[in-house]
Amino acid sequence: MSAVVAAGAPALGLDAVLPGFEHLRRFWDPALNCVSVKVLPGEYYVSAQAEMISTVLGSCVSACIFDRRRRIGGMNHFMLPEPLNERTGAPDAWTATVGRATRYGIDAMEHLLNAIFKAGGQRADLEVKIFGGGRVLAQMTDVGRRNIEFVQRYIATEQLNLCASDLGDVYPRQVQFFPATGKARVRLLRRRTDVVLVDDERQYLKRLAMSPITGEVELF
Repeated sequence: MSAVVAAGAPALGLDAVLPGFEHLRRFWDPALNCVSVKVLPGEYYVSAQAEMISTVLGSCVSACIFDRRRRIGGMNHFMLPEPLNERTGAPDAWTATVGRATRYGIDAMEHLLNAIFKAGGQRADLEVKIFGGGRVLAQMTDVGRRNIEFVQRYIATEQLNLCASDLGDVYPRQVQFFPATGKARVRLLRRRTDVVLVDDERQYLKRLAMSPITGEVELF
């Protein structure tokens, strides 16, 4: 998918993308004065330039990983810690949405790390921040808790440096990550109308994916 250059946007910023990420939607954000990239469920993105990566999380989890020495960073967004049909024999309700490559936590983490290493990052210099895992819909099983447990266990097993987290609760989150600095901003989406207007989490995430961060923001 080719990016559309907004009026006044530097062409270089939209053209300079690492190989393998040309398909993601990138656009000029005049409010932040930088290129912005939306990461949807099952996607991940890595960059070594001054741009912003954003996503919206319900029960899903995102890891933001930053090489502090080489200033390379990236974000993923996964929906389940493991395939439901492999764990319990139950049907996997997410099968039709995205491919196996990044739908599940183990694959999403390994793809993100490998992309950072390919761009020049080194394991010893990585910092990790993790977000999401909310129980946003009471009628759903607490997949958010399983996502949290998975990502915490993965980070401990891989001996990665976890430097910040904002997990759990009952609210969705909007996350912005700046891969050239490692900074992250998070806002809890607390309005009841944000939840009652949707039928399920996927519709909710899709509706909110284009919303800018406003209101109370936590910095990480």
